[in-house]
Amino acid sequence: MDKSLVQLTASEVVEGLKRSEISPLELISAAETRIVETEPAINALPTLCLERARAHAKALMEKERNGSENSRGWLAGLPVAIKDLTDVAGVRTTYGSSIFKDHIPKNSHPLVKRIENMGGIVIAKSNTPEFGAGGSTFNDVFGKTCNPWNTSLTPAGSTGGGAAALAAGQVWLAHGSDHGGSLRRPATYCSVVGLRPSPGRVTRGTVNTMFSPLSVQGPMARTVEDVALFLDTMAGFCPLDPMTFDAPAESFSDSVQKAVPPRRIAYASTIGGAPVDKETREITAKSMEHFKSMGVEVDEIVLEIEDLESTFLALRSHQFVIDRELQLENHRDQIKKDIIWNTEIGLNQSTSDLARAERARKQIYETFADVFREYELLVTPGANTPAFDVNLRHPMVIDGQKLEHYMGASLLTGAVTLSASPALSLPCGFDRYQRPVGLQIVGRPRGEAALLAAASLFEKSSKLSELVPIDPKPGEVPPLQ
Repeated sequence: MDKSLVQLTASEVVEGLKRSEISPLELISAAETRIVETEPAINALPTLCLERARAHAKALMEKERNGSENSRGWLAGLPVAIKDLTDVAGVRTTYGSSIFKDHIPKNSHPLVKRIENMGGIVIAKSNTPEFGAGGSTFNDVFGKTCNPWNTSLTPAGSTGGGAAALAAGQVWLAHGSDHGGSLRRPATYCSVVGLRPSPGRVTRGTVNTMFSPLSVQGPMARTVEDVALFLDTMAGFCPLDPMTFDAPAESFSDSVQKAVPPRRIAYASTIGGAPVDKETREITAKSMEHFKSMGVEVDEIVLEIEDLESTFLALRSHQFVIDRELQLENHRDQIKKDIIWNTEIGLNQSTSDLARAERARKQIYETFADVFREYELLVTPGANTPAFDVNLRHPMVIDGQKLEHYMGASLLTGAVTLSASPALSLPCGFDRYQRPVGLQIVGRPRGEAALLAAASLFEKSSKLSELVPIDPKPGEVPPLQ
């Protein structure tokens, strides 16, 4: 791949935009060229809105000439991708479902409006599994998305399209959402950076589960600095989301620039006994040397959580009932089995089952709170297993343990969801088959600033962010371990 605009980081491009060295129209053209080159191999951005983007860019350039203010988080005309679960006015938005295959919303989601008001230019919708439910990104509308590191493998889900697009250099920033790991696992599988913010940090705007902390919106990028920039764009109080709160006085970008190493962090090879691939455990444990070389004290701990899987499934399934019960009544034949299964767990569980899960969630929060009394950060593997066959709904086996359902491969990230802590996925190496392996770095609730700062120092030490973007590569599916 020739040196070009697509190889620059988002932060570098924004600085060029602010100095008028680059125009938004040039960036749209560069992204379009790269998408044409790479999209046949990965199918990451199935819906483009380039003419809408160019119209927005021209309006933004005229506004800047009239003296608009460049505040923190200002993207200055940078093209971004929006996950296909999230409405963009006038742009086909399917939610990955054949029920909505022709849906064109009249209004944008509040977060999209915020991103556009902050100088972001929406150029595409990124692919997602149906209604965002799944550990692999495919649906009946657009088909499957492939991993640029090996197109025989999945980029994970559900922000798989955004992660693949970033790794292939199609966009500089990608918006996503996360319930059980949907920003974190795709980032791990594609060797980019994904952040699940604290509940309330970023508006969800229009969801039915307005008072639940499980699902959040957040940023994904190729570098930690770029994720911090995009979080500054997204963060803040929104009157349409009762959980939101004001952005901090100091920007996340400034926190990254002022980063100092944490004093003490904890490393756990798993959470609650969830199975984790052996080589993944070895690579992530070895990567702690980057922190140790900065003088950080790293202690290996064991995180015991009873009934993690049943607790997560009970609470997740209750949310599925809120979101999908009425759709099952009217469109059951157009909804995939995994969603029906998850929703029916919720419909069939008792009030006592749900109460038991809520009590267990309280205990999980207290377990994490105990960790954070002693340690500034918690680090785990970024995923239970590396990328698997793109044709599978989920891996069949992890570390010799057969999985009974698709959520079995998401328990590391799902456990952190229940803790209400912010968590960031960060590249840390590759396995013997050259599949990306990552870390999940977990911060104290609302502790994104310290989390991003520490992750940026690790990233500078490992230099793995320098490996993306890449040209998509064909490959073979590794044998089951």
